[in-house]
Amino acid sequence: MSKITYITTAIPYVNGRPHIGFALELVQADVIARYNRLIGITTQLQTGTDENAFKNVLTACQLGITTEELVKQNAGLFRDFAEVLNISFDNFVRTTEQAHTRGATLLWKRLQPEDVYKKNYTGLYCTGCEDFYLERDLLNGCCPDHGTPPIEVQETNYFFRLSAYQERLEQLLSSNIVKVIPVTRKNEVLSFIRRGLQDFSISRAVERSDGWGIPVPGDPSQIIYVWIDALTNYISGLGYGTSDSWKQFWNESSSKIHVIGKNVWKFHAIYWPALLLSAGLPLPNEIVVHGFLTENGHKISKSLGNTIDPFESVDRFGTDAVRYYLLRAVSPFNDGDFSDERLIQIYNSDLANGLGNLVSRVTSLCEKSDFGRYQDAKVPDGPKGYHDALRNYEFDKATGILWRTITELNRDIDKSKPWESLNTNRGEVLKIQLSGWLEGIRQVAYWLKPFLPAASEKILAILSHDRIKAYGSLFPRLKL
Repeated sequence: MSKITYITTAIPYVNGRPHIGFALELVQADVIARYNRLIGITTQLQTGTDENAFKNVLTACQLGITTEELVKQNAGLFRDFAEVLNISFDNFVRTTEQAHTRGATLLWKRLQPEDVYKKNYTGLYCTGCEDFYLERDLLNGCCPDHGTPPIEVQETNYFFRLSAYQERLEQLLSSNIVKVIPVTRKNEVLSFIRRGLQDFSISRAVERSDGWGIPVPGDPSQIIYVWIDALTNYISGLGYGTSDSWKQFWNESSSKIHVIGKNVWKFHAIYWPALLLSAGLPLPNEIVVHGFLTENGHKISKSLGNTIDPFESVDRFGTDAVRYYLLRAVSPFNDGDFSDERLIQIYNSDLANGLGNLVSRVTSLCEKSDFGRYQDAKVPDGPKGYHDALRNYEFDKATGILWRTITELNRDIDKSKPWESLNTNRGEVLKIQLSGWLEGIRQVAYWLKPFLPAASEKILAILSHDRIKAYGSLFPRLKL
């Protein structure tokens, strides 16, 4: 296993406020990062914002403000969003920063000359995706993601010779040198490749872009295509284009993990590796693809107008409640529904009645029996199956394993009826039982760190007191 791990999220457009859908990706990436740190791996987590998209120009125009004002305002909201969710990011990239511009410019210059050419082009363009589509890839004549018909665009662009990399990409993906997770997504990517890769446009005319974006080196009439620009953030955020610091985390021996949504695998699993091959740079190791967060079965999306304000959700339910729901109740790889009712149900069942009740009753027994302090300095073993689940990015399964331990501890307490020993001469027996239950709680709290860091820290602090005192309500019950 590599001792250096670099984890990234995709970077969202900032043409609107954050919505709850992106929370799923942030929280998943954060769990991977926190887990790696917990087991002693040097880890860096990066997120950020994609600010050079033309849709930002269109939105700013509609709002009557400058594009600079729009992206600055909304980039701040996305950073706040990550902090509210307690995301342990080491770096937050904004693609309008000079450091990123230098990185994107250098990557363009590093592409093999034979891989880049300029030609006149007519194509079907979806503004929402910032992408051209072939007729075969449309769904009933519409963008499969946004459900809107693309517009025909005719202009002169630079193209990347993606077709030259078809055989190499298929070999990399089929052999898991670049591993796409889950295997169903890997099969989708391979199927797409085997249909025949087409060269694709990597620039846009300045006139159509309203001059917004990073200029193509040596050709001020063209802007670097936003997806080429955006993908570069994974190395520019590490210092590529500015210094050699990027090599610490982006090298042949490091573990490089992209956490992305299912609608952008083409860019990450096909375009990005091909660009890196052309530029002579190391490839990502794993691309972890999650499904959409839905509301009543419909994708939550700014473009579809059915967003849920994540700040309101966190303010109402708490950070740990939202994190737990996204990790426990939503599939790591398939679409999953977000609803207040379901969140409250799971919170009350698992957090309030499960973990919270366990901590409350054991600490109460400790205080009443004058137990003293629980002392155990060694790192507890993870419950059986926990590490395997996390190595496979099965967040729901890993949390389920922890909650199985919680359930077993609560059942053991019910069966032992320790309260009956408080006023008898069986005090020493009770202390032995309490030590076992405290050991179980500590194991759960320790390995809960990647998922619910605040709750984990609080529980471990409770157990570290010189004399353990009763702790009332770790997770107060929620009401509809």
